[in-house]
Formats: sequence, structure tokens, C-alpha cells
Amino acid sequence: MPDLGFTHIALPVADLERSIAFYQTYAQMQVVHQRRDPIDEQPTGRQVAWLSDGRRPFVLVLIQTAEANAMLPPPFAHLGVSCESRAAIDTLCKQAQQTGVLLQGPQDSGPPIGYWAYLRDPDGYTLELSYGQIVEFTVEAAAQASQSILE
Repeated sequence: MPDLGFTHIALPVADLERSIAFYQTYAQMQVVHQRRDPIDEQPTGRQVAWLSDGRRPFVLVLIQTAEANAMLPPPFAHLGVSCESRAAIDTLCKQAQQTGVLLQGPQDSGPPIGYWAYLRDPDGYTLELSYGQIVEFTVEAAAQASQSILE
């Protein structure tokens, strides 16, 4: 059966290995696929990696390019990752501050936003770490509401 729905987001990156390391550290993602694409039938190709947290059928596709310009205007255009606890966010934020990638936070905005922080990835994209966002429950409630309207 083919994949249905939202499956990935692709971002150009300047240094694939550096970006992989960032998302492994701060988003607990692992490489699930890696390849070199042919470009205009030349032997050198663009390196591509798919990363996943293994929790849902969704991947972050990183594509190495000669130059990566973060086209998602920070900080509000961002990638969001849910963490297991506030303490996990605090630990990652301390590490992010030491490595110079902490943009904002952590802070508590209450429901439905929760406890969150912003980090800057190697190419300038924003990664939000959060705990207590109720995305899953909001989606389930909307699906249940739609189903009861149909019945």
C-alpha cells in the first residue's frame, strides 16, 4: 500500500554530515536512507539523507547543495519536535547554549503550546523543542468531530 498523507519535508543543507549530527542530537532522529543522486548524468551527485524519529511514517529529507539559504523565516517558520519531558528540553537547551545554537527559551506558554524552546540548525532553520503540546489529541478530536457530523 502506498504512503498517504504528509510524508516528509525537504531542506537544502550546506554540509550534510553536520546537519545529520544536529538532528541526531537535538531531535533524536536517525538516518533511515542515504544516497547520492546523479546530477545531469555526471558521476558526482547530490547527497541526500532521510532522517526519522521512528515514531511515525514521516522523514526529514536533507539535500546537500553548494549553498543553503534558510528560506523558512525564523523563528516562527520552524520544524517542531516533541520531547519526553521538560527536563529533556532543559538538558538539550543547556547543550544548545554551550554550542551557540540556542535561539530562545525554554519557556512555558501553557496549553496547548506547552514548554518549548527554539534552536538554530547549521543552515539557519529553526527547530522547536516542545513538551506538552497536544497535537495528537487535537487531531484526534477533530477527526472524531468530523465523524460525528457525518453520522
